[in-house]
Amino acid sequence: MPDKGNTASMRLNHFLARAGVASRRASEALITEGRVAVNGQVVTNLATTINPARDAVKLDGKRVHLSAEPAYFALYKPKQVVSTMDDPEGRDCLKTFLPKQSQGLFAVGRLDYHSEGLLLLTNDGELSNRLLHPRYKVTKTYSVKVKGNPLQPDLDRLRRGIVLEGRRTLPVQIRRMPSRETQHTWLEITMTEGRKNQIREMFFRINHPVIKLKRVAMGPVKLGSLRPGTVRALTPEEVQSLLEHTALAPTKKPEKRVKKKQKGRLK
Repeated sequence: MPDKGNTASMRLNHFLARAGVASRRASEALITEGRVAVNGQVVTNLATTINPARDAVKLDGKRVHLSAEPAYFALYKPKQVVSTMDDPEGRDCLKTFLPKQSQGLFAVGRLDYHSEGLLLLTNDGELSNRLLHPRYKVTKTYSVKVKGNPLQPDLDRLRRGIVLEGRRTLPVQIRRMPSRETQHTWLEITMTEGRKNQIREMFFRINHPVIKLKRVAMGPVKLGSLRPGTVRALTPEEVQSLLEHTALAPTKKPEKRVKKKQKGRLK
């Protein structure tokens, strides 16, 4: 192992994230599962540091290299698609919808199998980690169709937070959306949390199960006119906004306009 005092050294999980393998949290799981080797030796210690210029890192026997350029995409995940690049059960996965030359991309968070909508894809593990960390309060917005017509007190209860699996959910914003339907209700839900099946569990608790769930925005990035199964590169403005929101880039201050003095004769 390289000397920890070497300025070129970095934590192994940070290296894996920078290489586009997975987010830092997911990379930690890969290490503890014994799937990562450094210089031919399996390591499970999360404090392991490596020098990318000297040490050979392999994941499941395949060499891992730092990504040359960061890449950022938005994908409309259709229903009945798993939010991973591969699936051992043979179900449709995200790789189905990406160009063949796309390498090292992974999803920022997940949408469950029966949900649809916006997924961000990147090889930037540090950005992914921060987008998912509660500290940065990145909002996620969903259009949700629920069975029946929830009463206002029940929605207020969800807005304040309820206990799921021993932990109280963070406050959420819930807005009724205009709809011609009378038997079911459309809602817009904005939240900063992202537990597994959280929205479905919340509405199950008030006896109004979710019928349809679609993510329409994540932070400044909106689903827009994307169709199911289509992908687009994020604009430079969207990337900059994500970096600013997660403190990976300084916030640009609007330029002050200087009024020009009009030339003229003094009276």
